Amino acid sequence: MKSGLSFLMAALRCEIDALEQLARTSALVGTIGRLVHALQRERGISNVLLASRGHRFVSQRSEQIAECLRVEEAVRASFDQLEADAGRIGNGARLFSRIAWVLPGLEGLPELRRRVGALELSPAEATAAFVKLIAGLLAVVFEAADGATDPEISRQLVAMFNFMQGKEFAGQERACGAAAFASGLNDSARQQQWLHLIESQERCFQVFAEFSGARIAELWRSSQSPAQLAEQERLRRIACAAPAGVALDTELSQTWFDCCSRRIDAMQSIEERLAADLRRICEQKTSQARAELQAHDALLAKLAREAGTPAAVFFDEQPAADAPGHPQTMGSATPYGRQLERSILEMVQEQSHRLQAMSDELDTVRAALNERKLVERAKGLLMAHRRLSEEEAHKMLRQTAMSQNRRLVDVAESVLSMAEYLPGEPASRAPRT
Repeated sequence: MKSGLSFLMAALRCEIDALEQLARTSALVGTIGRLVHALQRERGISNVLLASRGHRFVSQRSEQIAECLRVEEAVRASFDQLEADAGRIGNGARLFSRIAWVLPGLEGLPELRRRVGALELSPAEATAAFVKLIAGLLAVVFEAADGATDPEISRQLVAMFNFMQGKEFAGQERACGAAAFASGLNDSARQQQWLHLIESQERCFQVFAEFSGARIAELWRSSQSPAQLAEQERLRRIACAAPAGVALDTELSQTWFDCCSRRIDAMQSIEERLAADLRRICEQKTSQARAELQAHDALLAKLAREAGTPAAVFFDEQPAADAPGHPQTMGSATPYGRQLERSILEMVQEQSHRLQAMSDELDTVRAALNERKLVERAKGLLMAHRRLSEEEAHKMLRQTAMSQNRRLVDVAESVLSMAEYLPGEPASRAPRT
């Protein structure tokens, strides 16, 4: 018959398996981050090319496409490795569904690039295509964060996801401004979108700072040059504070692009640091769990050699040293049996308390992910009831948030609370995340 220690060891093996899977998933997150960074830069360059009608950034675009292809190969290899371990992934259904959605986007990149090179798209159309693909890649990161079972790793993933999302809004702002300056035109709709992108960045970076810890948050703050931020703010005012329709200096497109790129490249350095810290935490926790398993294995072997009545220890109190029948008073040469099993029971109780504490902390960490889920559910509801595309549903939520000066998640909650009053399909059939 198996002892409590045997099952405690089985629990540790499960924990080691989960940590090893988290390590693989974390490596994927870092690789996706590098592809997202490359695609963000390609998006900005493409916008300048299109807005200038092919006069600017021709050579830069060719170089950037080559970089994107190189990183894309690494992402595809990571996807293949993850698929080979499909049976060991706790949230595999959701994670693999996200990957399945992203792959057609990657396969469609050559045609998108051809159309950009042929000047067949507007900057807005090209931006929308890149945004859709990058959103799919970030959704994979989100599922990795949502599926983490260790609180410390989960916190790191939540911090990284929000930082990557904030960086994506910064990339969209770079593309938006690049198109405005390169074309020499701006309008009220673009100005409103621009302001929304600025606000969205700040919201993401606030969540990042909450979950990343003081050291990384301070590293992020110190990486931002005051002079660089002042220059970016000056260019923002030129484009966003001027009356709609006023011509912009097209020569500022390069200045704007370079200014934003320096800031986004600094973000990439922070992102790489987050990815390295994530790998280190996974390695440390796996090593610690393996050492604990080895110690338990030695203890189990010792237990097998000892005599005693282990079952009674679950109910008995520790006998006094001078009590009749105590091993010392009986002259026993092996006073380990009951004490050894008592220590095992304490270990089991300690493991139970630790798992409960981990569960409680995970609930706190995942609360930050629920905001995104609420927004996704609200979008799904609008798509089902109003027959909108995903982009149109998100635009409706975003415009409502801007016009009412409310957070996007607050608007999403309002939409969900009114589900039964919306026309069309029943709320129960709305997609859920």
